[in-house]
Amino acid sequence: MEQRGCKVAFLLADGYEDSEMKHPFEAITKYGHEAVIIGLEKEQELQGKQGTITYTTHLSINEASADDYDAIVIPGGRSPENLMENDQILDFLLQANEKEITISAICHGPLLLSEAGLVQGRNFTSYSGVAEKIAEQGGVYSDQPVVVDRNFVTSRGPHDEPDFIGETLRKLGHSAN
Repeated sequence: MEQRGCKVAFLLADGYEDSEMKHPFEAITKYGHEAVIIGLEKEQELQGKQGTITYTTHLSINEASADDYDAIVIPGGRSPENLMENDQILDFLLQANEKEITISAICHGPLLLSEAGLVQGRNFTSYSGVAEKIAEQGGVYSDQPVVVDRNFVTSRGPHDEPDFIGETLRKLGHSAN
């Protein structure tokens, strides 16, 4: 039985990888879930790395509570680097993890999980350049299209989006297509 009406937070800043935002966002909404874009400021227009798509944040991080969400998606590109210095973003992820809320991170997205101190003893994949940081903090890196470890779903990059989206949707109660 498929679950409907989940609320999914997208953590986003300028420089995100366009397709890593666009395709998961479209899939989440296609299946009837509410997608909420959370950034550093409310109603801020953000531009992707390729410059082809813009999104406007619905909420600032200081207005958001992890308790309100069933899942979190972290697109890659430069967005995670632009968010990782913000303590409220890191606290949001810590709270979500404590409640075992699904956290899906692709490409550079796991950098945020690493910065929040959530990688030790966990299995991940990511953009290859992030692998060393994950290993330094006690995470176990695997060069796979998608890695699921309890509430975490991680992927390497745009070429792995179908697997990433599929596993994220499964975590929201959808069966494989």
